Amino acid sequence: MQGYQHIVDDEIINLPLGKVVCVGRNYAAHARELNNPVPTEPVLFIKPNTALASLSEAIFIPCHLGECHFETEMSILIGQPLTQCTEPQAQAAILGVGIGLDLTLRDLQQQLKDKSLPWEKAKSFDGACPASEFVSPDRLGELQNQQIRLSLNQQVRQDGSSADMLTPVLPLLVYISQFFTLLPGDLVFTGTPAGVGSLAIGDQLDVSLSEVIHCRTEVCARKRQSL
Repeated sequence: MQGYQHIVDDEIINLPLGKVVCVGRNYAAHARELNNPVPTEPVLFIKPNTALASLSEAIFIPCHLGECHFETEMSILIGQPLTQCTEPQAQAAILGVGIGLDLTLRDLQQQLKDKSLPWEKAKSFDGACPASEFVSPDRLGELQNQQIRLSLNQQVRQDGSSADMLTPVLPLLVYISQFFTLLPGDLVFTGTPAGVGSLAIGDQLDVSLSEVIHCRTEVCARKRQSL
């Protein structure tokens, strides 16, 4: 949880650092670019709070575990408990909206998928979820009209719109809440547009959500720990 805090509109929010609920394949073009079927309902997985890191600080990746890919996503900070909620309840529970990276050890993920094993080792390692500060929803405007953009070494690699989500934000929160409760301090990562790719040590990243949030960071190697 290097350097990460819940911050909304430049103010530190005194909520626990909760779980991160991620949504796989919520953009059809991204599903196709990885040769995955386009899902008929949301694909969910969870990262622990130990995966959180500040997107404004350097990103540390475990290079010894194979290729690490970036996946840029609009993020939601939950401010009220949600259990089997309605869309109006989901709307009222959104405390902030931000941008983040769902870092993925792609080689390891494929090995796990080939064995029909869970993805956690590839998706939930320490620092696997760099997240930005948040802005309140009323500052952002329509959730389904936001630009999600990442430039790698000054070249645009992802440039998508939340309008292309297969399951929009409010129905997504409703769906998640049918299976497990979202608590204040939890984050929801809403899926990535097409254009994901691998990271290398020294890469410079610029990540933005519309014209409201902008983060700049660089990629560093995480020291390998002896087992």
